[in-house]
Amino acid sequence: MMIDIEIRKAADLEITEAYLYYEEQQNGLGERFLDSLEIYFERIKKYPEHYQIKRSPYREALISKFPFLIIYQFTGNKIIVFSVFNTNRDWVKKPK
Repeated sequence: MMIDIEIRKAADLEITEAYLYYEEQQNGLGERFLDSLEIYFERIKKYPEHYQIKRSPYREALISKFPFLIIYQFTGNKIIVFSVFNTNRDWVKKPK
């Protein structure tokens, strides 16, 4: 079964902000962030039900090398990424 992944605009903005921040800190670190993110997107596509449901119907995948949480929903043959949340931020601002 082919699973599509859709990255919502808010998540895309979070990814861009993180990339720019990491590149500002160290040349190439933003690319490493994107590479890690891509690895997790591939894992989620391969095993979409592996990660726990924290608040139904949303699942959360914690990126091990960077302090980010991928918040997504899996329905049928589609994965929707709602947020790539920086866990260093205030948890009150975490998408629900």
